[in-house]
Amino acid sequence: MPNRKSTILRVLLFCAICALILTITSGSVKDLPSDWNQHLLLIITIGITFGLTILFTKWDKRPLKSVGVVANNMTFRKLAIGFGIGILMTLLQPAFVLLSGHYKIILSPSINAYTIIFYLTLYILAAIREELAFRGYPLFTLNNSLGLWPAQLIILVIFSLEHVAGGMRWMDAFLGAGTGALLFGLAALKTNGIALPIGLHAAWNFGQWCLGFKKETGILHGITEQGFENAVERNGWISYLLIMVIALLVFHFYSPRHKVLQSIQD
Repeated sequence: MPNRKSTILRVLLFCAICALILTITSGSVKDLPSDWNQHLLLIITIGITFGLTILFTKWDKRPLKSVGVVANNMTFRKLAIGFGIGILMTLLQPAFVLLSGHYKIILSPSINAYTIIFYLTLYILAAIREELAFRGYPLFTLNNSLGLWPAQLIILVIFSLEHVAGGMRWMDAFLGAGTGALLFGLAALKTNGIALPIGLHAAWNFGQWCLGFKKETGILHGITEQGFENAVERNGWISYLLIMVIALLVFHFYSPRHKVLQSIQD
């Protein structure tokens, strides 16, 4: 087993290669005459990232299952449970914002089944790629060497920086994506794999899109009363952080001794 310094350097190398692959592949597919070029980008990077995971675990002389990326007969159930939790979380956020006033949600007039399938599959693929790149080999390797919270904090920084590099504001990257990184990472370590956080991650992003919290128009569309934009944004952040903290506490105190949850960890 590598020492701590060597472990951190290998994880940083893994993440740097993943980022480089994403950048190179993005440049190769962005001009393709198709609405689905982002799907192709994600499929390619998922395949390469999984290949890198195999190479790096062999380098560490560890089995692939030790980093939580090997499917088994519980994988689909974990995905479904994670997706259900994620949808519940996304439904709670707008409830607080709506109760605070000056904000309403209406049905988007141009939504159709094609658009829904397009974004659902996009967010599923994005979740698979990010969980492989951050909560697979990197998180499990750091956790094995440094412990849970040092590993979580390192991945939070790397995950947030990738989002900054992608054009996200620093606050959104560290407070938004970074908090999500803590939740997805804790879910991965508590359930011994990335299946549940893939479902959780995909559902959160898809649910946010459905409810009009993304830049792209979703099934619903949020309208803020003029002059109250800052107040509504503040309430959105408060509700987001409140939901994330509650979810983090649930996973933190999760114990496999409970029969209902035992199967999730198997």
